[in-house]
Amino acid sequence: MVLTFKPEVDFDVEPHLQNGDINLPCEERRLDSPFAERVWHSHSDGGGSFISTAESHCEIVVTKYRRSTILTVRGPETRATAAYCPPNTEFMGIVFKAGAFMPKFPASMVMDRRDLNLPQAGSNSFWLDSSAWEFPSFENADTFINRLVREGLLVQDPVIDVALREQPSFMSRRTIQRRFLQATGLTYNSVFQIQRARYATSLLKQGVSILDTVEQAGYADQPHMTRALRHFMGQTPGQIISRNTDKPMSLLFKTPPF
Repeated sequence: MVLTFKPEVDFDVEPHLQNGDINLPCEERRLDSPFAERVWHSHSDGGGSFISTAESHCEIVVTKYRRSTILTVRGPETRATAAYCPPNTEFMGIVFKAGAFMPKFPASMVMDRRDLNLPQAGSNSFWLDSSAWEFPSFENADTFINRLVREGLLVQDPVIDVALREQPSFMSRRTIQRRFLQATGLTYNSVFQIQRARYATSLLKQGVSILDTVEQAGYADQPHMTRALRHFMGQTPGQIISRNTDKPMSLLFKTPPF
């Protein structure tokens, strides 16, 4: 069973996703790790459909649905897609930092909703690398990440962070692009376009006007931004501002300028 829910939280903007029966109070905290960005936790009271927005990071998600617990490896998403949240379900996720990935499950394998559910070993454990692992929790996510790193099951390519920060590099553009594809499943330009769309959406949700968002996010003009947001976020700028839609977007972590 592959569950398609992917909550994203920005407490400074909107701490719940609500539409019809959907009610998803969320909490999150940042992780002090070079490999993982944050851990989040959520519980759905009711089910419903929503828009799963584009994302450039990999993550793992633990889903407790009915009497089953499932750990899922998820990759980047290159466009907005329709998704469904089942009712009465608990979720916990760990978002990896840019360039961090699991070599056994490269981003190219699990991207664009080709999620991979790892086999369950027991009521509180799953199989990974021929060993039974206890499901991580919101509280012990740091310990879980550290163990993955020690076992060589989570790695990070430092070239990705250097390139995203536009710092000088001795490598050729072709080499950097190859490393980008290997670590993230995406090209540098794709990561940039996704992050820009998410940043623009954050600005619009905070009340910044459409024209000011065009300028601050670096789009050529309003039609350019509209096309990008429709592709990556599943809504036009006007829909994002009004929030009057049958299918709300998955909530955003606060996206900084890029």
